[in-house]
Amino acid sequence: MGQVTVRVNGYSHTIGCRDGEEAHVRELIAIIDSKVQSIRQMGGQFSESRMLLHVALLLADELGDMRVDMARATGGHVPDAPAPTTDPRLAERLARIAERIEGIAGSLERS
Repeated sequence: MGQVTVRVNGYSHTIGCRDGEEAHVRELIAIIDSKVQSIRQMGGQFSESRMLLHVALLLADELGDMRVDMARATGGHVPDAPAPTTDPRLAERLARIAERIEGIAGSLERS
């Protein structure tokens, strides 16, 4: 298992990844850190967990925009708003992602 040490918002973090994925993790961290810098430029004081929440919101917003663009490009349905899901697997996956985000936010606050 690979590991890479990265810096986000001035803090170092060691991230585990599959062997060979270190460069990809660094690329992802660069995206996250650029969002952190954008939020910092807005001013105000944010705790690390609040900063992480704002970064997650920015990334989720971009993902939503990309989904709409993709649907338009492929002639698919363009939703006006996210439709409620009836897929329990998706709900479970989103819950696990939320737990991971909360865990990361907690570890950032303790750093």
